[in-house]
Amino acid sequence: MTQLSAAHTKPSDGSKALYGGKGTRRITVRDITLAKERGEKWPMLTAYDAMTASVFDEAGIPVMLVGDSAGNCHLGYETTVPVTLDEMAVLSAAVVRGTQRALIVADLPFGSYQEGPVQALRSATRLVKEAGVGAVKLEGGERSHEQIRLLVEAGIPVMAHIGLTPQSVNAMGYRVQGRGEEAAAQLLRDAKAVQDAGAFAVVLELVPAELAAEVTRVLHIPTVGIGAGPETDAQVLVWTDMLGLTSGRVPKFVKKYADLREVMGNAAKAFAEDVVGGTFPLEEHSVH
Repeated sequence: MTQLSAAHTKPSDGSKALYGGKGTRRITVRDITLAKERGEKWPMLTAYDAMTASVFDEAGIPVMLVGDSAGNCHLGYETTVPVTLDEMAVLSAAVVRGTQRALIVADLPFGSYQEGPVQALRSATRLVKEAGVGAVKLEGGERSHEQIRLLVEAGIPVMAHIGLTPQSVNAMGYRVQGRGEEAAAQLLRDAKAVQDAGAFAVVLELVPAELAAEVTRVLHIPTVGIGAGPETDAQVLVWTDMLGLTSGRVPKFVKKYADLREVMGNAAKAFAEDVVGGTFPLEEHSVH
């Protein structure tokens, strides 16, 4: 598939483009649906605090995910599994307060929906009521079908997540999903199941590019890729990976657009050296 031209990414129905558009209202799931219909690609980034979210909002990022990846990025956990609903509620509310335009999607953390649809509804309702998010995301295809259906029937938009599902790391590990005929067929069944249940979009994580392209063609809801090739409707990255704040190895699919770890480290060293050397604060930094 050739890259869409700028003309083809602009709305023809009078609505505004998702990326970079200006407006006085929040982006909604209907806007996401219309973008799929007109073939507009769009970006999504994670966010976990008001200040970072405000920067991305001003940059025109149309959808932000308050991911349970906060466990790895900000809370010091080795995986996303320990993240609690209480923590997600606090982080999600901060991101909502820091934004004006973006659709805010919050993860339902591990243990907050696996018991069944009623638990899922209780957890999702809390994030909508207390944090003010516009949608929630949960992992699983066919196994989460009933949870998604009940949430949607209750008026809570759901973004699904299939392929590599980090909350299941203890069972599946971190490896590409959907390789081989049987695994590919299961991923397609999962994709159709979440669409049938009413999900407005689905994340495809660490899925072979050809399979992700097929899923994108088959579904009428948008696909959001992360390590799933270029043919999905949208792309998402963890912001600390994208801006070079993450230490150590990052996944192959990450493109680093800046090196904030180096910038922040150099600034901290410069501050420390000024303090130790007696050159900060100077007269202009003093109050009289």
